[in-house]
Amino acid sequence: MCLAIPARVKTLEANNMAEVEIMGVTRHVSLDLIPGAEIGDHVLVHAGFAIQVVDEEFANETVELLKQLDIYPSDTAEAE
Repeated sequence: MCLAIPARVKTLEANNMAEVEIMGVTRHVSLDLIPGAEIGDHVLVHAGFAIQVVDEEFANETVELLKQLDIYPSDTAEAE
Protein backbone atom coordinates (compact mmCIF):
# COMPACT_ATOMS: atom_id res chain seq x y z
CA MET A 1 0.00 0.00 0.00
CA CYS A 2 1.25 3.47 -0.87
CA LEU A 3 0.39 6.66 0.97
CA ALA A 4 0.80 10.17 -0.39
CA ILE A 5 0.74 13.06 2.06
CA PRO A 6 -0.56 16.55 1.20
CA ALA A 7 1.99 19.36 1.37
CA ARG A 8 2.17 23.03 0.36
CA VAL A 9 4.95 24.24 -1.94
CA LYS A 10 6.97 26.94 -0.14
CA THR A 11 9.86 27.52 -2.55
CA LEU A 12 10.97 26.39 -5.98
CA GLU A 13 14.61 25.37 -6.26
CA ALA A 14 17.09 24.31 -8.92
CA ASN A 15 16.85 20.93 -10.68
CA ASN A 16 13.05 20.68 -10.32
CA MET A 17 13.26 20.55 -6.54
CA ALA A 18 10.99 22.34 -4.07
CA GLU A 19 10.73 22.93 -0.37
CA VAL A 20 7.31 21.86 0.89
CA GLU A 21 5.59 22.17 4.25
CA ILE A 22 3.77 19.27 5.84
CA MET A 23 2.12 20.24 9.14
CA GLY A 24 4.88 22.71 10.00
CA VAL A 25 7.69 20.38 8.91
CA THR A 26 9.65 21.25 5.77
CA ARG A 27 11.02 18.72 3.30
CA HIS A 28 12.74 18.90 -0.05
CA VAL A 29 10.94 16.99 -2.79
CA SER A 30 11.30 16.49 -6.51
CA LEU A 31 8.86 18.15 -8.91
CA ASP A 32 10.01 16.00 -11.84
CA LEU A 33 6.55 14.40 -12.12
CA ILE A 34 4.65 17.72 -11.95
CA PRO A 35 6.98 20.42 -13.31
CA GLY A 36 4.11 22.95 -13.52
CA ALA A 37 3.71 23.18 -9.73
CA GLU A 38 3.99 26.69 -8.31
CA ILE A 39 4.60 28.29 -4.93
CA GLY A 40 1.44 27.96 -2.83
CA ASP A 41 0.18 24.86 -4.64
CA HIS A 42 -0.91 21.85 -2.63
CA VAL A 43 0.70 18.65 -3.81
CA LEU A 44 0.62 14.99 -2.84
CA VAL A 45 4.07 13.73 -1.81
CA HIS A 46 5.17 10.11 -1.97
CA ALA A 47 8.72 8.81 -1.52
CA GLY A 48 10.31 12.22 -2.03
CA PHE A 49 8.33 13.07 -5.18
CA ALA A 50 5.39 15.41 -5.60
CA ILE A 51 3.06 13.27 -7.69
CA GLN A 52 -0.06 15.42 -8.17
CA VAL A 53 -1.29 18.97 -7.65
CA VAL A 54 -4.53 19.03 -5.62
CA ASP A 55 -6.80 21.81 -4.46
CA GLU A 56 -6.68 23.14 -0.91
CA GLU A 57 -10.01 21.60 0.05
CA PHE A 58 -8.85 18.11 -0.98
CA ALA A 59 -5.55 18.60 0.90
CA ASN A 60 -7.36 19.68 4.08
CA GLU A 61 -9.88 16.82 3.88
CA THR A 62 -7.03 14.32 3.45
CA VAL A 63 -5.17 15.72 6.47
CA GLU A 64 -8.33 15.41 8.56
CA LEU A 65 -8.77 11.76 7.50
CA LEU A 66 -5.14 11.01 8.34
CA LYS A 67 -5.59 12.59 11.78
CA GLN A 68 -8.54 10.27 12.42
CA LEU A 69 -6.33 7.28 11.59
CA ASP A 70 -3.58 8.48 13.95
CA ILE A 71 -1.20 8.60 10.97
CA TYR A 72 -0.87 12.38 11.08
CA PRO A 73 -0.20 14.44 14.21
CA SER A 74 -3.38 16.09 15.44
CA ASP A 75 -1.49 19.19 16.58
CA THR A 76 1.16 21.12 14.66
CA ALA A 77 3.28 21.32 17.83
CA GLU A 78 3.64 17.52 17.78
CA ALA A 79 5.25 17.67 14.34
CA GLU A 80 8.03 20.02 15.42
